[in-house]
Amino acid sequence: MRIITLNLNGIRSACNKGFLPWLAASSADIVCLQELKAQAGDMQPDMLQPPGYHGYFHYAEKKGYSGVGIYSKQPADKVIIGLGHAHIDAEGRYLECQYGNLSVVSLYLPSGSSGEERQQFKFQVLALFLPHLEQLIAGGREVVICGDWNIAHQEIDLKNYKGNRKNSGFLPEERAWMTDILGRVGWVDVYRTLHPETTDECYTWWSNRGQAWAKNVGWRIDYQLATQALAKRAKAVSVYKAERFSDHAPLIVDYQD
Repeated sequence: MRIITLNLNGIRSACNKGFLPWLAASSADIVCLQELKAQAGDMQPDMLQPPGYHGYFHYAEKKGYSGVGIYSKQPADKVIIGLGHAHIDAEGRYLECQYGNLSVVSLYLPSGSSGEERQQFKFQVLALFLPHLEQLIAGGREVVICGDWNIAHQEIDLKNYKGNRKNSGFLPEERAWMTDILGRVGWVDVYRTLHPETTDECYTWWSNRGQAWAKNVGWRIDYQLATQALAKRAKAVSVYKAERFSDHAPLIVDYQD
């Protein structure tokens, strides 16, 4: 079972850069998308349902902003749109598809980098999301949450960790929140389970400033966090960098059926 997560930074832009042909050749069973930057009316038929896939989406109310989606070869048994908090759900940040005893979530946590107001919103979302993460673990289903978490957890997860200690995405409070969900709550960081020490190879996002991509000055902010039994089935994980569809790279995990 191959699951891919990718922040598209605009599905129309990514499709113009070859995302759909790559998807067709990817052998993915499920693909989680973030930052669609599109409404339903903007979506072409091959974006809504690429050949061989069923498409599910949670659009933001604001045009050209946020939004998440899931493509899957099998139709979902149940689809849950949003977290149940209207001000968060208006931004299109959470979509859960259920397949038998497996739940797959496409998640796009907010960035706080644009200013203090958005950072406070990010902290509020983290606080409201925490009990949901606890409930998912307690529910007894196998779950994988794929997406752009906008948090680099450890120093090895970004190139310039010394210069970013006071910046959104690497703040002590954000990192402590991630430590809590990976420790006390019981989620497993699938990439780090298989690659506990990689640095330069682990990055999934590069700023568009200062030749960050060329110099590999990156951040690991895209994750697949899984329940423990599912995480143990992860056999291979990679970050795909041969082509660029976005300022993020696809994170690919193969799970044993």
